[in-house]
Amino acid sequence: MTSDVVRMSELARTGERNPTSGSDADYHCITCSDEGCPLTVVALDEERGLALCEDAAGNRSSVEIALVGVLTPGAVLLVHAGTALTVLEPA
Repeated sequence: MTSDVVRMSELARTGERNPTSGSDADYHCITCSDEGCPLTVVALDEERGLALCEDAAGNRSSVEIALVGVLTPGAVLLVHAGTALTVLEPA
């Protein structure tokens, strides 16, 4: 059985749509309906465990990074509910 996190990161990395959703909404968590979004790390605050990240449209947000380990600016993360779940592309 594939976990939701693994499936969401596969979808984000490949750009595929969720074949079971049947809707226009991509990358939605089946538990809370929030989206998993690819975001690029702009800056790090390692002391607080946060990263300033940016989406493709230039919108920035703080992301909790405890689950993904050591990062560098430029890395692309799969972010769900304000938490980085996995690194999609290292910097």
